[in-house]
Amino acid sequence: MKKRLAGARRKRIGAIVCCLLALLINAIAGGVTNPATISAQTAGSSSQRRLAREILKELIEIDTTLRFGSAKAAEAVAARLRTAGFSATDIQLLAPAEHPIHGNLVARLRGKGDAKPVLFLAHLDVVEARKEDWSEGLDPFKFTERDGFFYGRGTVDIKGEAASLVANLIRLRQEGFAPDRDIIVALTADEEEGDQDGVRWLMRNHRDLMDVALAINTDTGGGQIEKGRRVRYAVQTSEKVSINFRLEVKNRGGHSSLPTKDNAIYRLAEGLARLAKFDFPAKLNETTRTFFEKMSAQEKGRIAADMKAVAQTPPRPAAVARLSSAAPLYNSLMRTTCVATLVEAGHSAYALPQLARATVNCRMLPEDSAEEVRRTLVRILADDQITVTPEDSPQPSPAAPLAPEVMRPVERLVAEMWPGVPVVPMMETGATDCVYLRQAGIPTFGVAGVFYEMDPYRAHGKDERIGVEAFHEGVEFMYRLMKALTSGKQ
Repeated sequence: MKKRLAGARRKRIGAIVCCLLALLINAIAGGVTNPATISAQTAGSSSQRRLAREILKELIEIDTTLRFGSAKAAEAVAARLRTAGFSATDIQLLAPAEHPIHGNLVARLRGKGDAKPVLFLAHLDVVEARKEDWSEGLDPFKFTERDGFFYGRGTVDIKGEAASLVANLIRLRQEGFAPDRDIIVALTADEEEGDQDGVRWLMRNHRDLMDVALAINTDTGGGQIEKGRRVRYAVQTSEKVSINFRLEVKNRGGHSSLPTKDNAIYRLAEGLARLAKFDFPAKLNETTRTFFEKMSAQEKGRIAADMKAVAQTPPRPAAVARLSSAAPLYNSLMRTTCVATLVEAGHSAYALPQLARATVNCRMLPEDSAEEVRRTLVRILADDQITVTPEDSPQPSPAAPLAPEVMRPVERLVAEMWPGVPVVPMMETGATDCVYLRQAGIPTFGVAGVFYEMDPYRAHGKDERIGVEAFHEGVEFMYRLMKALTSGKQ
């Protein structure tokens, strides 16, 4: 008996030593080495996993591309919530009267306090996908589990997060959780394309439902996996603002057999060549400065040193130049960018062009203005024959502060579930629905529960997929975050 006990004790000690060594190796490597090794306690019970999977399957198999709309998916979610005991007054199905297929759902779990609610946001629509473009045996609108992944259009962007929010709302109610304020979940239409963007429409037409203290948008931020390793967890607190400018050169034209030096195409091309060589000045805000500070600890050598240097005030010019050349992402995070995306000119192969036109898409830092950018374009194009006209009227999208009441619980939960993974604030170089909420003065944070593959990133692409365990861990993370933000415990 003593020998057996001693042997068992040695095995336990050996297992502990192995575990400690694995943690030490992982810490030295700077991340979690194997996404599949996370403890089962982070992925929920079997019944919770089954519910989340069922909801994800149901949403994937409802085609919510622009031509079909999202109303059917919103109604399916509403039916699940009604079955789970939510009252009709706490489930709102809303759509523009003239576009009823573009449906939105706003659901509420009532709290015991009188503080303003917390909003959790995801969209239901997805981009187009054709079965013939996907691998054999995969259909973008049929939920498929294969080799440790869930496949289907929207698994990444962003029905996985929508399913997570719905499953957790049901779980919280079943557990009798009484938040200190209301929890609102909004699942919206037309984020990807179309002119019935659900968040914008709700803010304009049902502002009372969106009257919240803060918002969590699960369509941005979240964990990133590179080469099989969890490398960082991003919280989106800022985003750039998109605006298109139309550049035009007009000319009297003429017969192509009698060319002149004053050619509309040449003028436009020379102006665009000057723009191609120009860089807007580097300007960092709280989000991007903190991003580079934290990322410097994850990098090595010159890149790490340059990240530290650009995080200084003012940033070091030589370091800015090197980082800008090292990666398009780093360049875009540090400055407003403008790039030619469309060009058209002329009306006949045998006539001198009377009109040359280009579209230049600019992604402005939150601190910049459209008029400031327009004046800069005029100066750089350096030709009074090139007119510069804004095609949009963008509104500023002020960055959310790195609020401790959000950042602290996120950092704690990431440390609990994925030890060693750094939490970094992020400025979105693209565009999300956060813009409409921030414009209304609502602090909005991009926080997704799931860790996504970045190499390659499959959203909108072929064989879109999400890891099975990554999905369930993300559901558990969002459950804990929903409780943390509404229980007074940071």
